[in-house]
Amino acid sequence: MAKQSIFGRISTLMKANINAMLDSAEDPEKMLDQLVRDFTNNIADAESAIAETIGNLRLLERDNAEDVQAAAEWGNKAIAASRKADELRRAGSTADADKFDNLAKIALQRQISEENQAKATAPQIAAQTQVVDQLKDGLNGMKVKLEQLKSKRAELLARAKTAEAQNKVVDAVKSIDVMDPTSELGRFEDKIRRQEALAAGKQELAASSLDAQFNSLEDLGELTEVEARLAALKSGSTTPQVAIDAPGAPYTP
Repeated sequence: MAKQSIFGRISTLMKANINAMLDSAEDPEKMLDQLVRDFTNNIADAESAIAETIGNLRLLERDNAEDVQAAAEWGNKAIAASRKADELRRAGSTADADKFDNLAKIALQRQISEENQAKATAPQIAAQTQVVDQLKDGLNGMKVKLEQLKSKRAELLARAKTAEAQNKVVDAVKSIDVMDPTSELGRFEDKIRRQEALAAGKQELAASSLDAQFNSLEDLGELTEVEARLAALKSGSTTPQVAIDAPGAPYTP
């Protein structure tokens, strides 16, 4: 995976204005979930890229160290060959002295070669070190932002649940408001009041009917008395009398 693409994705995610994104999202919870997944996946990719980059950097550093060490060793060999040549030359062995001088030259050439290699890898090591540092900083920033996302998600879910619970309480209170004429209890109370009024009307009507019946009975009694007295008059009694000493006793003219 190209490190440049990792840099671009990390930079994009780090610059993202999460609050603005949430404000424009139709479903903030789903968007947060997607952002958490994106950050988690990119963190895994970044860690892999950093591990690969660090591995390459360590190889360069090892090669550079070997080049530096090799240059030092060839330098020591050149010194040793040169000293040997000087000893042989002092001893009068010019041919052998020239041989060791040639060896010293070869050692110096190898020393220069190793030094050049070490110098060539130095900028690569510096550049790779900078890449590793940037990737590490980006990775740490992504991890911090991921925790912020998770915290934000937990906060939003808690607020959503609280709002849902509050709405349920309000709806429950409204449903049991007996003063609300549109509620079920209000309609039921109106029905009961109508039934009570109907019962009272029936009772009143029944009482009026009983009074009328008793009144008719009294009128019937008076008519019976009149008929009895009329019969007494016709039988020859001019002053009919009513027996009052024995209630209910038959009339005696």
